[in-house]
This record gives sequence, C-alpha cells and structure tokens, in this order.
Amino acid sequence: MTSDYTEVFQDTEAVEKYETVTYAPDSYASRINERQREYLRALVRREFVEHPPVQHDFACGTGRAIRALHGLVREAHGYDTSAEMMTKAAEVGSRAYWHRVAGDGPVPQPVAAGFPAIVTIFRLLLNVHEGVRDRALAFAAKVLPHRGSGLLVVENHGNAGSVRHLRARRHDGERWFAELSHAQVEQLLERHGFEIVERRGFSMLTPSLHDNRMARLADSAARWLPGSDGYAVNVLYTARRIHG
Repeated sequence: MTSDYTEVFQDTEAVEKYETVTYAPDSYASRINERQREYLRALVRREFVEHPPVQHDFACGTGRAIRALHGLVREAHGYDTSAEMMTKAAEVGSRAYWHRVAGDGPVPQPVAAGFPAIVTIFRLLLNVHEGVRDRALAFAAKVLPHRGSGLLVVENHGNAGSVRHLRARRHDGERWFAELSHAQVEQLLERHGFEIVERRGFSMLTPSLHDNRMARLADSAARWLPGSDGYAVNVLYTARRIHG
C-alpha cells in the first residue's frame, strides 16, 4: 500500500470504477475472481476441517477475498489504507470488521482473534515497492506465528513467466507493466519464514484476449495441465510458516 495507492483510492470515483468496471460481470478480472473463489473455498474446506478459521485480509479493498469465504470463516477482518474502499466493501455486502491502517511506519498489529487463521493478500504485491511487500508479509507473520497457526494465500497478478511477458519482448523488450517472477515471490515468502505448499494459476490469457472465444476455451483447458501455473498470468501461492 504505497502513497500512490492511498491517494488513488481516496477518490470515490476511482473506487466505484474499480468495483463496477474492472470487476464488471464477465470481465477479465471477474472471471479470474470466480475461479479464485472456487479455489479458496475448496482450500478452506480441505484444510480447516475441525474448526473454521478467522480471516485476515490485508489490503482488503472492496472485500472480494472476504466475500469469497463468506460462510466458511468464524469471522473476518479487513485491513486497508483507504476508508473509501472499505466503505464500498460494506456497501456491496462484504461482511467483516474493518480496520484502517497507515500506509507506512510500523507493521500494523492484527486483531487478536485466535487460531486457526487464514491471511489473504490479493492485488497488492505487484504494484508496490519492496518495502511495502515486506510490510505485508511481516503482518502475515504476526497473524501466523507458527506452522500450525493456519495458511497464507498471496496473489501475483503479473507473473513474469507468462504470455504477457512474451508480448513485452515483441516491443523491443520494453516493459510497460509490473511483473513478479515465481522466484521473487518465493524469496519474499522465505524471507518472512513462509514456504509455498501449493501454487495455482488462474488464467494464461492477457486482457486483450479475453473476448476471443477460442482463446477462452483453450485457456479453460490448458490451465488444468500439469505445470501450466508456471505460465499463467495470475497465480495464487498458498504457504505455511516454515518452523514451529
């Protein structure tokens, strides 16, 4: 959560556009979100059999990850720098306790809500500097102090090994968008005491191919192939603490 993020989403029009245009029905982003929702719900049902977890959603935005787990968590807490985003989250039906946090300074203190827990960090890491990424992961480490505490799920919506990266090479190698490689995400997680236990890709398409019916059919088939997550544009990493 950089100052840019904070400034952009203090504007109610920007927040409204994010919710109603970027995530309009059948849009590129909303289709990926639907697939992620299915994955998250299956993950929680599989990993938290005895007790439902508490969800801590860092950089919660309009609460998309929170809505994905409605009915499967004991309670949910959303943390964000933008009061406007959290107001919109409540308006669209995201059910959580909302906590506004500073954009910099000490690592925010998570609410003490007990274990098990699941931390979700979506659409944050890609467009912020390394210090903000470290701050987000340090927050997750506070929520999940040991291996048995629960799970962390982190999104990379610009995998550097994807088809989108190959398109950049056709423009004289000049990159006009942010990217993170699998190795960079893994190193970030390891630095804060996490290891990846599962990696899942959700689309190999770029937004420009979203309306191409044949491309969408091919993407639906290809994303189930072993190793396809390595080439997906959008990837979720599920992790646990290494020790404890």
